[in-house]
Amino acid sequence: MLPEIGNACSAMEECYELMLAYAAQGLPTDQGSQSGARVRDRLARAAGTLTELIVRCAVAAELEDVHPFLAVLDRDARSSLAAVELVLAQPSISSQLIDNLNASIHLRALLTDLFLLSEMETANQARPLPVFGTGAAR
Repeated sequence: MLPEIGNACSAMEECYELMLAYAAQGLPTDQGSQSGARVRDRLARAAGTLTELIVRCAVAAELEDVHPFLAVLDRDARSSLAAVELVLAQPSISSQLIDNLNASIHLRALLTDLFLLSEMETANQARPLPVFGTGAAR
């Protein structure tokens, strides 16, 4: 699951950075602009990444030795996916809408979860993370 965490972290961080740039443009709609097409594409990819992360969390949760933080990651991924899907369902995506998505506590919580796990993985390259390895505290 650790490589997937790293991939999810990179994908979500990339999406977040693109959304920051899009929000700064002050566009009233995504229609007819290259940056609008890019933001829709990146949001769709983020939704796919979040869906995969949720599935991975469900599979890992079936293991006996899983840290409770996995439930936090799963919840934050589900909340973020709901927000992303809500935005994608809109016929028009303005810069202001993306700015509000960026400010969403759900998305920020997920990014923080992923950064935390990614940093733990980097710091503990030789050891399994307590979230998904053996000997997890309950």
